[in-house]
Amino acid sequence: AKWQEVRAAANARQACPSPAFGNLLEMVYREPSRWSYTFQTYSFLSRLKAQLAAQSPRSPEAVLVFERSVYSDRYIFAKNLFEIGHMSEIEWIIYQDWHTFLLQTFGDRLALHGFLYLRAPPEVCFERLRCRSRPEEKEVQLSYLEQLHVQHENWLVKKATVIHSGALRDVPVLILDVTKDFENDPNEQSKLVGQVKTFMKTLCSDSLPSISTTVCN
Repeated sequence: AKWQEVRAAANARQACPSPAFGNLLEMVYREPSRWSYTFQTYSFLSRLKAQLAAQSPRSPEAVLVFERSVYSDRYIFAKNLFEIGHMSEIEWIIYQDWHTFLLQTFGDRLALHGFLYLRAPPEVCFERLRCRSRPEEKEVQLSYLEQLHVQHENWLVKKATVIHSGALRDVPVLILDVTKDFENDPNEQSKLVGQVKTFMKTLCSDSLPSISTTVCN
């Protein structure tokens, strides 16, 4: 799929998690201490495959956009699960070890040129989550979204999260206020698209720009 000069993954079937992923998501919400490490391992692998599969050196498209990334997987979701006690210290150490190893192994193939932070209050995210009514998300509590909001703010706004990659610390961030119902408001959509297009123009370089979006839910 292609929107203006933004390209989705060529093999969407490969980029999407398998049907079992929904069951695993439900399992981690029900028994987080049992399944958090398993879930984050699978989540990282899915995002890694998506980023690698979407790349093509001969592609004419100017921008690749990913829904979240291998970085938000570590610095938002896995980090939060460890801090609230759902991943043990040894699991967190092992996760960080192989995460760092794979990032170093693939190098520039996983580099991102920018982040789009879709920012909204946790209460708004919670209401939207309830409206979409996914069975595997019925156990999600507002407190969990509040935790994720803090993690996003610390990393992308306050720059307080300890980042283990010097290049990643300098990646620019566009903060988009999505508190309003942009899905059904053409004017709000136009405003947000304009901000994204302006941001993308600032990222033009000799290499193919890659951008990750990150949202609180």
